[in-house]
Amino acid sequence: MDELPEFKRTALEVMRQPLEERRVTISRAKTTLDFPANFMLIASMNPCPCGFYNHPDKECVCAPGLVQRYLNKVSGPLLDRIDLHVEVTPVTFDEMTATRKSEDSEIIRERVVRARAIQRERFNEFDGIYSNAMMPSQMIKEICQISDAGRTLLKTAMERLGLSARAYDRILKVSRTIADLADSEEIKIEHLAEAIQYRSLDRDGWAG
Repeated sequence: MDELPEFKRTALEVMRQPLEERRVTISRAKTTLDFPANFMLIASMNPCPCGFYNHPDKECVCAPGLVQRYLNKVSGPLLDRIDLHVEVTPVTFDEMTATRKSEDSEIIRERVVRARAIQRERFNEFDGIYSNAMMPSQMIKEICQISDAGRTLLKTAMERLGLSARAYDRILKVSRTIADLADSEEIKIEHLAEAIQYRSLDRDGWAG
């Protein structure tokens, strides 16, 4: 979904149930039907109508209050259900012309394939669960155990960012996946820290 805030609020809010439960429920007077809806949502949006809010070099020309009204078109509960939030900053000329070699896509693919194999093995005995993202809440405490230092870090992040219980579960799922990508049996504090930074948009007052 490109330009996420430009969609009607009703169209966005109706996605909350499918994102959470991986099914669509249609209720009528005489019957209720459930349809499977296991999908991956990828969405993008500008930080404001003019596109320059928080830009390092250009000044935002939006009227006072317009930025907040624009961002409020995407509700907190919907953001809560999106696992990864990535703020993309402008790429400088030096970065575009740099000759530094990046990681080959084939190597990245191999790492992802290994992580998916780890998850298939982990959930082999559970029907309908094939990846960390599909874990129900009651399974997270068993699968996503963290150290005392990790709990302290997560508690601090929850309090400072005003994160919800749903965000807590998703941080643990994402940190488990990051650990799988690193071929680590345990969730280390660096895996947890990386997962926390992907929750930047659902904190209280995320638009400043």
